[in-house]
Amino acid sequence: MSDNYEDHDQTMFTNDQKLKLNQLINEGMTVLQEVETLNEGLNDTIKNIAEELNIKATVLKKAIKIAHKTNFGETQRDHELLENILVTVGKTL
Repeated sequence: MSDNYEDHDQTMFTNDQKLKLNQLINEGMTVLQEVETLNEGLNDTIKNIAEELNIKATVLKKAIKIAHKTNFGETQRDHELLENILVTVGKTL
């Protein structure tokens, strides 16, 4: 197999490589479908809880993402900088 990506149309794969590629593509498609289904379920749950608690769904989504990344301090600093920039240019609410 060539290391030069520009020659992709001339690359010949062995039968073993074809099997591996086929398996990867099929498993990847399955995983992406599962992720899509899980995201849809999460979005429905977020929407329902947001309505129940009278909170914007986007706020709940952001809270989940921040909690997932566990970088609240960094995110808070980013927001403080963002707020400072907006105040500086006079673009605040």
